[in-house]
Amino acid sequence: MKLEEKLLAKQARVGIIGMGYVGLPLAVAFAQEGYEVTGVDLSTEKVGMLNEGRSYISDVEDRDICNVLLSGRFVATTDFSAIQQFDALCICVPTPLSKQQEPNLTYIESVVAQLSVYLKKDTLVVLESTTYPGTTDERIAAVLAEEGLLAGSDYYLCYSPERVDPGNQTYSIRNTPKVVGGTTPTCLKLGEILYSSICERVVPVSTTKAAEMSKLLENTFRSVNIAFINEVALMCDTLGINVWEVIQAASTKPFGFMPFYPGPGIGGHCIPLDPMYLSWKAKGENFFSRFIELSQDLNRNMPRYIIQKVVEVLNVQRKSINGSRILLLGMAYKPNVNDLRESPSLEIYELLKEKGAVLTVNDPVCDSMSDKHGNKVEIERTVNEAELSKYDCIVFLTSHAVYNVHAIADSGAAILDTRNAFAGLKAPNVLRIGDELTLEQDRLLVAL
Repeated sequence: MKLEEKLLAKQARVGIIGMGYVGLPLAVAFAQEGYEVTGVDLSTEKVGMLNEGRSYISDVEDRDICNVLLSGRFVATTDFSAIQQFDALCICVPTPLSKQQEPNLTYIESVVAQLSVYLKKDTLVVLESTTYPGTTDERIAAVLAEEGLLAGSDYYLCYSPERVDPGNQTYSIRNTPKVVGGTTPTCLKLGEILYSSICERVVPVSTTKAAEMSKLLENTFRSVNIAFINEVALMCDTLGINVWEVIQAASTKPFGFMPFYPGPGIGGHCIPLDPMYLSWKAKGENFFSRFIELSQDLNRNMPRYIIQKVVEVLNVQRKSINGSRILLLGMAYKPNVNDLRESPSLEIYELLKEKGAVLTVNDPVCDSMSDKHGNKVEIERTVNEAELSKYDCIVFLTSHAVYNVHAIADSGAAILDTRNAFAGLKAPNVLRIGDELTLEQDRLLVAL
């Protein structure tokens, strides 16, 4: 049976390499749709949990894994020789940046090395990992060609950028349009067939480079606009204007304006990293993106602005950071997900720790974190509202739904709100970023 027929009949064996935030939901989606799926990952711990029906990702329930396991349509393994059984495989491995802010494609290169050994003829290979334009051609097609495997004839090659948004209750794999670019028209056709089985809409583009660029455009767009609104917040702080009121007023315009909101920085795997992939690639062609570099600089410096605001809150109380008891509420990079990757809260923790603060960290969905030295730091999961008043400053960093802002405000402790979570509350003990201290707040904090 030809590959196209296998895909249409859902008789193709699908492999997902990388069982993280991208790969695991994708594997479950294909298995639920009737494909036989094998998840491949280097982590014996992850593979063991999956084969026991346990999930380590908030967007995938234990019951989802148990159901596909019991159906016989899913299994996880650390054995890369399973590749030789696949009719289609998706590469969903990490693509971090080096300390020099350059692409680290080690994980992709490791997978390609395994493909050169185990890839069988007429297999569809799809790269989903976010990377710079040209990666699919240069790091997969060109490398396998050296082994005598030609894309479009010996196997089929596509790029389809992941669009996972952890914790999003509205958009999932099924109803998020899927962009696909193929090395050849036949590759593209097979990629469309594969993803059409689990996605309501597939968006074909002319090349793998176009698909790669589309993902970087999406996240660079967000990075630039977040940086802009962060700078506006700093400006409003200087001018004595409430930035949140300004955003709300501007948002009433029904056309030509899209609201973005300031915060303590940017986090997650995509927005802090993806723009730098694009900037790095452009530099190789002697094109220098000033917008990207400036945006990254603005966003990376927001944690330092938060420290300045903490200093402001403590100074009014005639206290210094050194020795002050400070509670950090929310260590994950976004609400209601247990994802600490690139979270600005981690940087804020380190900056306060360096200045001698006595820190307590709290997050309802994260058990622990690692500091910059690799030491494990325990995270409190619940808020003892009766003890909030003992803190010299509470820094509200992530708007988890379980946080009771009314009770936190009523504690009387000095609060720095980085997310406008306390909007609408008449609480003079709350200072928001983008605000300057009012006379009423000044008097109250002095009295604390």
